[in-house]
Amino acid sequence: MDTLPLIAGATVLASLGGVIGWQRAQIRALKKAQDRVVAEEVMLFDFLHGLGEALSGAARPSDLHALIMRGLLRIMRSEAGAVYLADASSTELQPAFVARGCPALVDLNEPAAGESPLDVDAIHRQLRIRHVRREEGILAAVWKREKAQVLDRRNERLEFSRAHGAVGEHVAIAPLLYAGRSFGVLVLARALEDDPFSIADMQVFETLAEQSAFTLRTAEVFSDAADKRRLDHDLEVAQEIQRILLPSKAPDFCGFELAGMNVPARHVSGDYYDFLSVDPLRCGVVIADVSGKGVPASLIMATCRSVLRSQAPGEVSAAQVLHNVNEKLFPDIKEDMFISMAYAILERESSKVTLCRAGHDAPLLYRASDRSVTKVNPPGMAVGIDSGEAFNRFTRDFSLELHPNDCLILYTDGVTEALDSEGEEFGMERMTCAIVESAHLGAGAILDRLTSELKKFVGAAPQHDDITLIVIRKK
Repeated sequence: MDTLPLIAGATVLASLGGVIGWQRAQIRALKKAQDRVVAEEVMLFDFLHGLGEALSGAARPSDLHALIMRGLLRIMRSEAGAVYLADASSTELQPAFVARGCPALVDLNEPAAGESPLDVDAIHRQLRIRHVRREEGILAAVWKREKAQVLDRRNERLEFSRAHGAVGEHVAIAPLLYAGRSFGVLVLARALEDDPFSIADMQVFETLAEQSAFTLRTAEVFSDAADKRRLDHDLEVAQEIQRILLPSKAPDFCGFELAGMNVPARHVSGDYYDFLSVDPLRCGVVIADVSGKGVPASLIMATCRSVLRSQAPGEVSAAQVLHNVNEKLFPDIKEDMFISMAYAILERESSKVTLCRAGHDAPLLYRASDRSVTKVNPPGMAVGIDSGEAFNRFTRDFSLELHPNDCLILYTDGVTEALDSEGEEFGMERMTCAIVESAHLGAGAILDRLTSELKKFVGAAPQHDDITLIVIRKK
């Protein structure tokens, strides 16, 4: 029997078996690769989902940094890593999160004689507080150049890290890029038994770094917005408190008609006005303007109110009240701040008014007999400028008389210096005209006319300063 055909057939069958075996091996390899890709996709989507939940839940920055690093270590099959973020001035990188075992890519402090040698925990402690200057090493280079980099295992920093027990076989660094600018870096490290970072790995790493950068910046925006909402709420509360501190209405004081108003330029005002009971026969009227605006000025204003209210009762000299106020406030007022004030004391069933002006805008005196308006301009120094000697010498009582229908108008410079859209000031002339045209109608009418003229003059231009007005009209 001829055996050649049998041998040939067996050879063909063996070849076919080999091919089939090779194909099965390839299929198994492809299936394994497919399973790995699917697993990576699942981890990637879990990572992105986790970032989204962290944002919607207003996660703390430290929690977000840890979440990003844990996700990167899992997806990129790494053992250690770190998140570094630029400081506000972009002069250095600060460690936001450092995983234990992260390689030391910057110089560390060597232990002194007698101390324990550096180990993984010692390296970790130093890296958690070690800032990186803008010109210092590979981290700063990736940050500045905005280009990812894989380090050669022979890098001296990696050799140092491995020698002291940290992970330092395969290391990749990627910049955190947002809106075309780098604001930090991510570090990943693999151990010896793991594969080096491939081109494909780096593409995934850079993509994850971009998503992390977007998340961090978005979280920062959310945090700023939340801070602003809290600040707005606090300012609304402060505004309400200040509204309570100012008079809700003018008192009825026999022989006089009183009216006052305050319009802050911001949430809170550095202006102040008040009506004070001096004794059964006298009423005090005060107006004040703290230098500056906003919350600092409003805090000084509240302090001034408290001190003035403690000094006014029983004191018939307006100047002495302001002397006392200056003595109390001077130690607590910053050098670049001061308070201008005008304080008048009215006497029931009398035409006499005792006025003291501490550096404040000169009150306006309207005489009904000839419809004239003049400034009442006694000397005086603002509160908080001098400790007492000069202040007390220059700031003295000044007496004047109000006849029936005469008016004394106290105001802050927010009235006369109000600007229209062209930058022109409201000015003294417009104020005087408004007073003359409305004085015969009463104190409230003067306020209404002045505020109406101001609104008409200013138009859509923003209010730059607090506006406060008081009108004292003799009946």
